[in-house]
Amino acid sequence: MTQEKEWILHSVIFSLKHASGSEEEQRFLQDVRSELTAIPVVRNFQVYRQVSPKNEYDFGFAMEFASQADYEAYNDHPNHVRFVQERWVPEVEKFLEIDYKKD
Repeated sequence: MTQEKEWILHSVIFSLKHASGSEEEQRFLQDVRSELTAIPVVRNFQVYRQVSPKNEYDFGFAMEFASQADYEAYNDHPNHVRFVQERWVPEVEKFLEIDYKKD
C-alpha cells in the first residue's frame, strides 16, 4: 500500500507553435517520446491528441512514477533538462501540467 500511495501520474496538455499536421509537429511528438522514455524512472509514457472542444490545447502526454524520488530524478535528469531547454521552451506555445497521486 505504501508504494501505491507514492505513485504519481504526471500529465501535460499543450499546444505547439508548429502548424497542425506539419513535419515539425510530428518530429516534436516523436522526439518527446524517445527522449523522455529513455529516462529509466519513466513508466507507461503515452502521447495523446486532444479531441474535446471544451479546451484549447492540442496534445497531451502522461507518464507514471513509482515514487516522489523517481519523479524528482526525472525532473533533474539530463534528458529532461535538455529537452525542456532546447525543444519545449522554443516550440511549445502553451501548456498546463497536472500531477496526481492516488487518494
